[in-house]
Amino acid sequence: MQAKSDYPSHIDLQPARRAQGTVRLPGSKSISNRVLLLAALSRGTTDIRDVLASDDTQVMLNALQSLGIAWQRNGTTQDYTVTGGAGAFPNRQADLFMGNAGTAIRPLTAALAIIGGDYTLHGVARMHERPIGDLVDALNAIGAQIAYTGVPGFPPLHIRAGRVAARTLEVRGNVSSQFLTALLMVAPLIAHEQAVTINVIGELISKPYIEITINLMRRFGIEVTRDGWQSFAIAAGQHYVSPGRLHVEGDASSASYFLAAGAITGGPVRVEGVGSNSIQGDVRFVESLQQMGATITMGESWIEASASGVLKAIDADFNHIPDAAMTIAMAALYADGTSTLRNIGSWRVKETDRIHAMATELRKLGATIEEGADYLRITPPREIAAAEIDTYDDHRMAMCFSLASLDGAARRGAVIRINDPDCVAKTFPDYFDVFATVATHSL
Repeated sequence: MQAKSDYPSHIDLQPARRAQGTVRLPGSKSISNRVLLLAALSRGTTDIRDVLASDDTQVMLNALQSLGIAWQRNGTTQDYTVTGGAGAFPNRQADLFMGNAGTAIRPLTAALAIIGGDYTLHGVARMHERPIGDLVDALNAIGAQIAYTGVPGFPPLHIRAGRVAARTLEVRGNVSSQFLTALLMVAPLIAHEQAVTINVIGELISKPYIEITINLMRRFGIEVTRDGWQSFAIAAGQHYVSPGRLHVEGDASSASYFLAAGAITGGPVRVEGVGSNSIQGDVRFVESLQQMGATITMGESWIEASASGVLKAIDADFNHIPDAAMTIAMAALYADGTSTLRNIGSWRVKETDRIHAMATELRKLGATIEEGADYLRITPPREIAAAEIDTYDDHRMAMCFSLASLDGAARRGAVIRINDPDCVAKTFPDYFDVFATVATHSL
């Protein structure tokens, strides 16, 4: 698996007059890491096709290997075969490095706490700044033994065998949907003789990611019954069973950059690997592009974006698609007025404080920015200024700002220097190479 790119310390992107062509998307990170863990918890062997090649999935694979789960990569493909542990991990003691992979550390913390053993989990410095307290509180409340070995509420963690028993769990929903995902994924391991209900306290953000979790659990034999978005029940006696073979669809968040490029420049740009049959909520990103005036066509496994004029400013709630919403902030540079992205407070606890980072870097391009606790207001500049963009070790910052090199109907792109482009290895190691295949440069 390619886990790191070979880009230099910075990349200079020249202005591109148009973006057009077709891109085959890498596998979804959210699906890849969920499926790898579900396969590890299942009875039987699972063949998983098109697993994402990235730092975050490598973190999960390494952790499963340390826990004694047997897996193998099939040749030079991104296909893996995972032999499940039937609800247990062979190795009851391990020291696990989790990098900055939230999709790995949150569900693994829950699984290790329920299965029991002696485990330590730690990551890069930013991981130790990303909250996990709501998940730990929910698990410790039912008998798990999870201790903080650094700052309370954050990794690193030390997990020891507890005495877990519960009919009901409670978790806050307003910081990260990954906490609820983690509890849902381990609930069948608790519900041996009686049903388990998980109640969400307050608002649940990023609901489409919970739909991904429930959909994939169903593929592995587990039915989740929900009452709106506040209560989720798992009946007793269910066990994870391998579906045999499972395909990872293309990453909808990664699709957003190419679709936005088509909308900004006129396109058309088509992405393959995700479409109307997608289980990912981020496909709804195209609804926002349509609101901005783009033309979207879609098949079962492809989406195409084009436009015939200046994009329209947008004022919308993006709680449901926080990652893809960053791309809308870039499209707003090419709009006909001020755009407002609302209800994006979760940006502040991602790979970096994305509200602050986006505001800082957009100002370098000449945009006028109003930054709130949970919103961003973007007034585009008369002309996009050439700029040196810092990426904050955040893959989405690097990919987003590549779009500022594009010529739109309202204003031309500029020379954009992307610092530390290697950070895209978290989800899309060859992003800039792929971006270059659709960006047509001025002569």
